[in-house]
Order: sequence, then C-alpha cells, then structure tokens
Amino acid sequence: MTHHSTQSPQFFLTAPSPCPYVEGQFERKVFTHLVGDKAPEMNDLLTQGGFRRSQNIAYRPACESCRACVSVRILAQEFAFSRSMRRVLQNNEDLIGVLHDAEPSTEQYSLFRQYLDARHNRGGMSDMTVLDYAMMVEDTHVPTKIIEYRRRGPDTLITGRGTGELIAVALTDQMSDGLSMVYSYYNPDFEHRSLGTFMILDHIRRTAAAGLPHVYLGYWVNGSRKMNYKVRFQPQEHLGPRGWTRFGDE
Repeated sequence: MTHHSTQSPQFFLTAPSPCPYVEGQFERKVFTHLVGDKAPEMNDLLTQGGFRRSQNIAYRPACESCRACVSVRILAQEFAFSRSMRRVLQNNEDLIGVLHDAEPSTEQYSLFRQYLDARHNRGGMSDMTVLDYAMMVEDTHVPTKIIEYRRRGPDTLITGRGTGELIAVALTDQMSDGLSMVYSYYNPDFEHRSLGTFMILDHIRRTAAAGLPHVYLGYWVNGSRKMNYKVRFQPQEHLGPRGWTRFGDE
C-alpha cells in the first residue's frame, strides 16, 4: 500500500487591503505555514521562489492588477564594494557583529522601540509590544540567528565578542544558498554611520566567506523611496517571469 506524505504545504490567500507602497493599489498575499522538521527545506525553496518569512509564515504578493514587488538577491561572490561602501565599512571598523541564537532580550527590545519611534512611528509595526517582538524573534522553525553589533573591546581577538552598548541588530535566516535578512534595526542616534548599509555589507562578507552565493533582501518596488537603497548593491538578481535574472538584463 502506498502512503502519501501529509506534509505538503497548504496555501491561503489574504483579503485585499490598501497597498503601503503603490498609491491606489490593493495588495493580496499568498501564504503558508512553516512548521515541522521540513520547515528549513521548505523555507529554502519558497525563498528561492520569491517568498519572505515572518515568524512561522512564508508569504509573497499575489496582487490582482499589480506586479510592482520584485524579489531581490545580491550575488555575494561577485560583489564589488564601491568607494562609498568601503567608506561605510571603514567608519564602522570599531563594530563587531556576533551571532546568537534567535532569543529576544530586553536590551534588544529597547533598541527596537527606539528605532521604531524615530524611523517608523506611523508604520504597521509601531505598536509592537515586547511580546510581539519576542514572537518575531522566537517564532521560527528554520535556522535563524540574531546578529548583535557592539564596539570592539580590548579582548575581542580572544573572545570574538564586542563590548558596550548594543548599536544594531539583524534577524537573519541561514539558508542552503546564503543568508536572508528578515529584519534589521539600529540606534538612530548613529545615523551618520549608515548602519543599515553596513549590516547589508556585513551580510555580503559573511556569505562570501562561507562560499555561498546569495543575500536575500526581500522586495524592491521601482519608484518607492523606501526601497531605492536595495538596488545599490550590485550585482544582483531579480525574480521575474523567466526566473532569476541579473538586474538590467530582464
């Protein structure tokens, strides 16, 4: 007797809601749950197919009349650091990022709230409580890490850790073909450091050092000021009707 797997994912469709990126459009998402021992493999396949992860949900846009959201991934092995990017790295040479298990802390949440209040006080995440933040970090069935960025200390070469206040944080999924940046935030008092750019560059370095090809940045919307920064990291690929193609060659 043949037994069929009962672990095939089920997909669902959200109701239409106003799009936060394209005025006058309504967004819909297709989503599925990432649970069980097959979740890491499924997350790899879905991310490579244009999905993003939020807690134990994988989703992607499924809008009826718009295809503005485009999945973006950086080609880490071929990445060329521009002069301005090398300057960002140099300006943050005193920082070190340390991998931790995906466990929330009060220090992280304090920085997270400081970031939201300064940068996204009217966004969809603006009312997130400490419990909401804990769920964002912990509710994962895939290999997920927290990278905490602190200043280097006198014994960093020995311990591999930084010291002092928490300056920036990245929540990151480890995948078979690279890293997927789920969410990142930083101390807005250090705006001059370009910490958002620095964390992406650090992920590119980590991915290249591991011999893996891709850093996934999520969605880019052409014309959206919020998303313009993503196309600065070249070379990169965009997911379109013909699969992943180099940006500019679609």
